[in-house]
Amino acid sequence: MKNNMHDKAKLNRITESIIGLAIEIHKALGPGLLESAYEACLFYELVQSGFKVEKQKPLPLIYKEVKLDCGYRLDLIIEDSVIVEIKVAEKLNEIHKAQLLSYLKLSNCKVGLIINFNSKLLKDGIIRLVNNF
Repeated sequence: MKNNMHDKAKLNRITESIIGLAIEIHKALGPGLLESAYEACLFYELVQSGFKVEKQKPLPLIYKEVKLDCGYRLDLIIEDSVIVEIKVAEKLNEIHKAQLLSYLKLSNCKVGLIINFNSKLLKDGIIRLVNNF
């Protein structure tokens, strides 16, 4: 039980840091850029903050015990435990949540963030999801 509480606290610290850095980027750049620009900035800031970060990490699909390369890529994965999907959308929809939940299940990660940089206030464009598999 204690280890589970430690894991939750660690995941909370990581997601809080990610959100704080994303807000900093959004304040500096505002909405209107490409996803790749925000991804590059967030990658840079996370690495500068000392996090282990992978970008555009391939995510294979396992179907009936067969590993299939279907072209899925995680925008960012931080500390091998938090997935961040960057969006520049008019608004976030249920399909965005479904996509992230699928990525969480396929990767065995517990927590994911969708960050929509096309928001007037970035806090309104952030969704945090937990995979309770």
